[in-house]
Amino acid sequence: MNSQCYTVAMDLGVCQLRNFSISFLSSVLGKESATVTVDNSSSGASVVAIDNKIEQAMDLVKSHLMYAVREEVEVLKEQIKELMERNTQLEQENNLLKTLASPEQMAQFQAQVQTGGSPTGAAQALPPSGPTQVLSSAQNSGTSG
Repeated sequence: MNSQCYTVAMDLGVCQLRNFSISFLSSVLGKESATVTVDNSSSGASVVAIDNKIEQAMDLVKSHLMYAVREEVEVLKEQIKELMERNTQLEQENNLLKTLASPEQMAQFQAQVQTGGSPTGAAQALPPSGPTQVLSSAQNSGTSG
């Protein structure tokens, strides 16, 4: 380090800022612009030049971050769309299964859900109900109500 840079406490801070800025710019800008030089005069022009380069580097970082965020948003939007479609499909399937299930099967299913048992195990244990059983149970419930 140049001793000329440390004559006043303020100069020490400016010098440290310059060194940090050079290191930061070298790492951000890569090898192409890694040879950033600053004259150690205490003129305001070099400080302004460094400030401009820092601002450019920050703008570059900001644009890269914004691009990455936009990409992530697009991925998440697509996942949300797929999940909503899957949810709609499962709701339709659930409604269909509810309409095809007999009242006894629904009661057994509700009992299993309330006791914390596995609903899939209950569905496997139930006898399959054919269309005639569904119609007869629907007719029975319609005439008794």
